[in-house]
Amino acid sequence: MELSTLKRILEAALLSAHEPLTLNEMKRMFDDELSNDVLRKALDELRDEWNERPAELIQLASGWRFRTRPEYASYLQRLNPEKPPKYSRAVLETLAIIAYRQPVTRGDIEEIRGVVVNTQVIRTLEERGWIDTVGHRDTPGRPALFATTKQFLDDLGLRSLSELPALEEMAHKLELNDVHAAQENAVPSPAEESGRS
Repeated sequence: MELSTLKRILEAALLSAHEPLTLNEMKRMFDDELSNDVLRKALDELRDEWNERPAELIQLASGWRFRTRPEYASYLQRLNPEKPPKYSRAVLETLAIIAYRQPVTRGDIEEIRGVVVNTQVIRTLEERGWIDTVGHRDTPGRPALFATTKQFLDDLGLRSLSELPALEEMAHKLELNDVHAAQENAVPSPAEESGRS
């Protein structure tokens, strides 16, 4: 298969996908075996082709996807003027502790913050899909160990924990994560387009 044909197929799949696509998911579209190197080369070239457009191809923790560039966010928010949820200081501090010290127990979080962690704080982070229980510490009571999820990385536009910003930047990024979600919706899938007709 020619590289140009491969890129057009990948472009169509990524534009119509509702979630990021992994390399393995993209490989399933083709009868012949494609190597990860060939697929990455096509994705890199596709990303370069979209370099001057209002949407960009990005790689996240859970795969590849198109999203609208951040500089267009203020315009797109006018189409959907929903207010993103505001998170309390307790929620953001708890999330920062989990992100930078994971895996941690509730007791670890309380020791660092110096206050008792409200159950609703943990529940809010779990419901948002940003944290999950990844095991239990081998101590009396076997407390749950919390860590961040791929959804957390995706919402922040990151591929891995090594890309986490400095602590002071994190709270600002968390407040903007819903803006990115709105941007991603700015490139509608064909199914959404046909639903509007």
